[in-house]
Amino acid sequence: MGDGLMSKTLEQRFGLQGKTALVTGASSGLGAHFARVLALAGASVAVAARRNDKLVNLVQEIEDAGGRAFAVTLDVTAGHSVTAAIASIEDTLGPIDILVNNAGVSGSRHSLKEDETNWDFVMDTNLKGAWRVAQAVAKRSVELSQPCSIINIASILGLRVGIGLSTYSVSKAAVVQLTKALASELARKCVRVNAICPGYFATEMNSDYLLSSSGQEYLASTTAGRMGELDELTGPLLLLASEAGSFMNGTAIPVDGGHLVGSL
Repeated sequence: MGDGLMSKTLEQRFGLQGKTALVTGASSGLGAHFARVLALAGASVAVAARRNDKLVNLVQEIEDAGGRAFAVTLDVTAGHSVTAAIASIEDTLGPIDILVNNAGVSGSRHSLKEDETNWDFVMDTNLKGAWRVAQAVAKRSVELSQPCSIINIASILGLRVGIGLSTYSVSKAAVVQLTKALASELARKCVRVNAICPGYFATEMNSDYLLSSSGQEYLASTTAGRMGELDELTGPLLLLASEAGSFMNGTAIPVDGGHLVGSL
């Protein structure tokens, strides 16, 4: 009986039945994985990207697995797009309980070769875009007196730097600080804000390098000696999204196989 009660309690704490989640940048990579996980945990998931056509297969996959999903066009660099997307989600799935702020770009350049156009593009997407969506979702949560969990997807490069990735690193460091600032200001309004800082996971943005011979050589030198598997992000995501993480606020959790504590 004890094991049964424990299982039920854990399911209630980590489950997302009856919740509505929004995942930005959901057309591929980490975003698509996050959407699948949230749906499997019971949430109705709005998958968002700049191009709605890229989301069709993901919605079908989630629905075929018994979940509920809704594709919505959302450009995080445009305020009117964010407002329209949130209204559409509320009309279709209900108010948003969980936001996974995942949309982002790399913009890999050495600092001496950087220019204002690319700098602004990276910052407007990675930082201002995350702020724009988080603020809009938080405002609605406060208006509705509805608790909400916001999960910003930062990076270990927001906690350290990488050569040739200065602009990206700065943008992700700012996302970490944004997470802490919002958490502090919104805690008494029942809005939790945390961040996940992934290490090296193969996505469309970095797979060419990580799967190359030089990338594999670099990974072999890291603490874990390998890149992460997408499913290794599932636990931290569900912890922050669910009631199991109800007393977690303002955290930035590295999921990097110990990369940040590796010896120099």
